[in-house]
Amino acid sequence: MIKIGVVVITHERRDEALEAVARLSDLPEQPPIVLVDNGSTDGTAEAVRDKFPHVDVLALDHNAGAVGRNLGVERLDTPYIAFCDDDTWWEPGSLTAAADAFDAHPRLAVVNARIVAEPGAREDPIVAELRDSPVEGPDWLPGPALGSFLAGASAVRRHAFREQGGFSERLWLGGEEELLATDLLTAGWEICYLDHLTVHHAASTLRDTTRRRRDGLRNTLWFTWLRRPLRPALRRTLFLAFTAPRDRITVFAWWDAVRGLPWVLTERRVRPRPVERRLAPLDAAQRASKARRYV
Repeated sequence: MIKIGVVVITHERRDEALEAVARLSDLPEQPPIVLVDNGSTDGTAEAVRDKFPHVDVLALDHNAGAVGRNLGVERLDTPYIAFCDDDTWWEPGSLTAAADAFDAHPRLAVVNARIVAEPGAREDPIVAELRDSPVEGPDWLPGPALGSFLAGASAVRRHAFREQGGFSERLWLGGEEELLATDLLTAGWEICYLDHLTVHHAASTLRDTTRRRRDGLRNTLWFTWLRRPLRPALRRTLFLAFTAPRDRITVFAWWDAVRGLPWVLTERRVRPRPVERRLAPLDAAQRASKARRYV
């Protein structure tokens, strides 16, 4: 039985999507692959269908962002799902190891792999923060407990992912993992980093860095007020106000966040105190982070 499938999301990166699918198709695990094309106009869907007929291609007529992953998960029936962006790929054997971890730990919902940057296989700076996570976890966890994860380098338990509704349509893309992670932990699931899993990342040059930063800051503010208690939410908001670059992108991000306040206040559900206590140490880690900044 094949226990783990792969969902790839892509947008306007035909060549990179083809490369990603080729690497996944060569894996010894031979996982079923779903490629979700987020409204590309460059012929991505047609090219993948033509070259890789074994791949299930879902071509959307719009860019659904991270919700494309939700749609891809619905196309698979494997108990575990690995995510890829079109500029990441899993190392041979890592998918099997991820499935083994899920098999061994029934309350484990997400595993985050080690990330190496290409070319050169240099360890991504974020890895040190994952490896040294300050989040406390149960003794049975096979790796350091996490309070969030990086979707393009993670695998999930399908049941847990679907139970929490997957990624938020409202957040679209950019830091969308944090909200889902908190809701998983609140529901009694666990998230951890596994050093023996490896995902390679060859950062694409075809990316809208302006929108990525704008949406990322907006989503951080929305998450903060959706799930954090009042005082930590105020501290986090003030920290972002003083440290985010003083430019038009930041102004637009704050404006986007303010415009979403009616929705945020309607959907606000403060996470339980035990979860807040577990994740509170992340505030200091985020303030000191050199890998995660809105620049």
